[in-house]
Amino acid sequence: MSEFQEPINQSTTGTPRWVGLAVAVLGVASLAGIGIGYSAINHANKIEETTQASVKQSNDTLGQRLAKAEEENQQLESDLKVVTNKLNVTQADLMAARKQSKSAVVAYDKKLNELGSNVNQQLATKASSDDVSKLNGDVTGVKGDLDATKNSIQMARSEMGTLIARNHDEIDQLRRMGQRDYFEFTVTRKAGTQKVGTIQVELKDTNTKKNQYTINVLADDKNFEKKNRSVNEPIFFYTGGTRTALELVVNKVSKTTASGYLSVPKSGATASASASTPAQ
Repeated sequence: MSEFQEPINQSTTGTPRWVGLAVAVLGVASLAGIGIGYSAINHANKIEETTQASVKQSNDTLGQRLAKAEEENQQLESDLKVVTNKLNVTQADLMAARKQSKSAVVAYDKKLNELGSNVNQQLATKASSDDVSKLNGDVTGVKGDLDATKNSIQMARSEMGTLIARNHDEIDQLRRMGQRDYFEFTVTRKAGTQKVGTIQVELKDTNTKKNQYTINVLADDKNFEKKNRSVNEPIFFYTGGTRTALELVVNKVSKTTASGYLSVPKSGATASASASTPAQ
């Protein structure tokens, strides 16, 4: 054994540098992942809030539309009921008018036959020329009444079945029938409301070229305006809960006036003919 021994070099192996780098990279990646996750959660929360707000707004809008639709549906049901009631009245009036027209024709034929029989009998029993002249006068008078009745039958009828008079003579024929009261009138523009029978009217405008007019009708503390109505076109309306309609007809218009008549059912007439003015 040698007196001197060679020294033994002992070296300690250190931790490799790449391990530290790997740990640092993993730490940064972890932090980035946490940040991304947090951002994603915030974004998701915002999307959820926005979605809930949109759904709430849609529900509110839908609720409003449903409420409006329900209100419109109730209004339509109410209007339909009113129209149905008036339609029933219209059909009843039309049937009555048809029966009346048929009865008038039958009465006309009956009177004409009676007149012929009466003439033959009186001519056979009276030889005097004076008697014949008097009889001819009676025949002429009766014939005139019958012709007036026949003319009234030939008048135009409205959708309610009433006869439409076009002038003063035809209005007088309708008066003689005794079924309704007739108030003739002439109203003037810019004169305000004017009384016609049981109502008031206000002439707003006239168009002589087109034979049209615009009028405002006031009845039972209510008023309604009829625009651009034609001459001899009847306007129907109800007052005081009556089942039979009143009828307003204008026969003639000028630049400043409108003339016509108001037809009132006998049961609803509360004013006398003296309240009206004569047609021009």
